[in-house]
Amino acid sequence: MSRLDTLEAALTAALGDRVKKLVRDRRELTVTVGAADYLGAALTLRDHTDLKFEQNIDLCGVDYSIYKDQPWEGPRFCVVSHLLSVSHNWRVRLKVFCPEDDVPVVASLTEVWSAVNWFEREAFDLYGIIFDGHLDLRRILTDYGFIGHPFRKDFPTSGHVEMRYDAEQKRVIYQPVTIEPREITPRIIREDNYGGLH
Repeated sequence: MSRLDTLEAALTAALGDRVKKLVRDRRELTVTVGAADYLGAALTLRDHTDLKFEQNIDLCGVDYSIYKDQPWEGPRFCVVSHLLSVSHNWRVRLKVFCPEDDVPVVASLTEVWSAVNWFEREAFDLYGIIFDGHLDLRRILTDYGFIGHPFRKDFPTSGHVEMRYDAEQKRVIYQPVTIEPREITPRIIREDNYGGLH
């Protein structure tokens, strides 16, 4: 039995019917759980002696609205965590989909792994995912007055306002965008021997 088989068996035994989907691809395991089971599954992954995922090394949001440039059937927003067990020297990916697309909410894992604090703030800032129970859920990368969530696939690619520091007023000011929109057309090379290629 390989280490991956051992981990898969341990995950299945420890999580039981909380596993909605378990995918084995490229020598990696991805476990998907329901939003109602998310916090409990995280605690099991951390505390179960056969698993011992002591560290959450990454957490991010995903917008599946046009996954692989095709319409997506199912919940739009997902939270993906990468967990590491130092004790057992193995990893697993934990996924949970937010039940509502209009107001995406899942439980916060800050009490399970303190390292997710800023990761959850980033997912909130960029995707608008709300982490229920997070004690300081506020923007971390965009300006406090920023409207919208820039990693959502329906976010406009060009804005309407820009900010800059004004030396005369000695403060940051907002003004209408001064950059003219333009279309960039790639240069097409039609030379037969361009770059020494034949």
